[in-house]
Amino acid sequence: MNRNISREELVAIRKELKADGRKVVFTNGCFDIIHSGHVDYLTKAKMMGDVLFVGINSDSSIKRIKGDKRPILDENERAFIVASLKAVDYVSLFDEDTPKELIGAIVPDVLVKGADWAIENIVGRDVVEANGGKVETIKFVNNQSTSNIIKKILSKYQI
Repeated sequence: MNRNISREELVAIRKELKADGRKVVFTNGCFDIIHSGHVDYLTKAKMMGDVLFVGINSDSSIKRIKGDKRPILDENERAFIVASLKAVDYVSLFDEDTPKELIGAIVPDVLVKGADWAIENIVGRDVVEANGGKVETIKFVNNQSTSNIIKKILSKYQI
C-alpha cells in the first residue's frame, strides 16, 4: 500500500475516518535527514490519536525556507522514509511554505508540533480549534537536528 498520497486522497481518507469516529493527528516538517528525534516525535504524536497524517515540505518549499543547500534528500526519498516508519499512517507533500492549506483541507482532530513552537504561533491552530480540535506540543528528548548532523559531518570530514 502506498502511504505517500496526494492531498485529494488524504482529504477523502479523512472523511472516511471522521465518519468512523477515528481521531486524526496531523504534524508536519521537512524530515530531511531522519534521526532518533524524528522517530521519537512521530511515535509520541501517533499516541495522541488513531491515525497519524504527516505533511512534508516539498523540495522547493524547503529551498525557500532553508536556502539552496537544502534539502539533502529529495522529497520522494524523504516521503518514502517517513511513510515507512511504524507510527506514520499517511504522508502527503505540500509545496507551500506552511501547511496551512493542507490543515484547512483535512481539519485534523489534533495538531502537533515540537515544544520549540509556542502554541499561539502554530500554523493551523485557528482552524483546528475552531472545529473543536486540540493543539499539542511534544518536548524533544535530545538535541538532535538535521542541521547539527550536517555540521557534525562537515566537521568530522573537514569539508
